[in-house]
Amino acid sequence: MKRIIMSTLLACVSLFGLAAFGVLKGNILGGAEARYPITTAMSEFHSLSATTLDGDVFDFAQLKGKRVLIVNTASRCGYTPQYKKLQALHEQHGGGEFVILGFPCNQFGRQEPGSAREIGDFCSKNYGVTFQMMEKVEVRGSDQHPVYNWLCNASENGAGDHSVGWNFHKFLVDAEGHLVASLKSGADPLGTEIAGFAAGR
Repeated sequence: MKRIIMSTLLACVSLFGLAAFGVLKGNILGGAEARYPITTAMSEFHSLSATTLDGDVFDFAQLKGKRVLIVNTASRCGYTPQYKKLQALHEQHGGGEFVILGFPCNQFGRQEPGSAREIGDFCSKNYGVTFQMMEKVEVRGSDQHPVYNWLCNASENGAGDHSVGWNFHKFLVDAEGHLVASLKSGADPLGTEIAGFAAGR
């Protein structure tokens, strides 16, 4: 009887583990990513704005004619080392027609608890980050930042609905302000798709 109970418990644990892995894989490692042809947005991407980590207003009008990668970041995540690749991508293609915007977020595993100063110091000291970092925001829920409201709602971006599942989810917006891709956390910043976008290919 004891052996049967143990076998049943092990089976339940295994099923739970597989289910949890499925959710993890879908939300973080992969799942259905989205790529879009050019579509007309319901609201103008370049009319948005955000506040930088230094407290300055960053008007998205200055992004007209530039390709943009937007990523929600965290300092204590398994994906945090992606900062190094994002910085390399910025050094290779940034400053002209390609821009990276990092939005720290503490909504996933409480992995970004620091103040603006702490976040800035962490990024600088550990990864030499020089691409544009924004203030800490919420990327989903009732206090979702307007930039993420645009990225996550087809009624705003004209392309598709999205839900950010974890840290380092990436969105690609072309030079005309069209959302062209939504990529999960596991997408390599130096992989063919993102590097090609950065280079304008």
